[in-house]
Amino acid sequence: MNLYIETENGATKNHPAFEDNLIQAFGAVPAHWEPFTRVERPIPGVYQVLENQEAVYAKVDGVWTDVWAVRDMTTEEKIAKQQAVITAFNTRDQASNWSAWALDEATCTMQPPISRPEPVEGVNLRWCGADANWKDTPVRPEGEYKFDFFAWTWVAV
Repeated sequence: MNLYIETENGATKNHPAFEDNLIQAFGAVPAHWEPFTRVERPIPGVYQVLENQEAVYAKVDGVWTDVWAVRDMTTEEKIAKQQAVITAFNTRDQASNWSAWALDEATCTMQPPISRPEPVEGVNLRWCGADANWKDTPVRPEGEYKFDFFAWTWVAV
């Protein structure tokens, strides 16, 4: 489906429309409607910021298109993001169970000192801070329970 956008004096008016709708409304694509290419909103990288929530229309290589502004975070923004991840991780219930985990700066995620083993059917692995390793977890009982990492058992809530 081709898109077109209405222009006037070299600027866009309104939003893009489908070619079929223009033909249905006007019998043909009017001369003041120019081709438009839709560009999906980019997903910013770990340390990038999407500057605007809506695209700006601009002519690129002779065709109107969505233009998104993505920029790299400043050093201060990057440090603040990393600190927010660390703080959120360290303020969880039973957080000391994961005290050996560290921030992976490349992904801005907390990572264990030992990679989690590949899943095995019937085995529910969780990080055991007391053993500093992955450990099989008992089956969760029916009802309202939460896992106590220090007692290594399910506790009724």
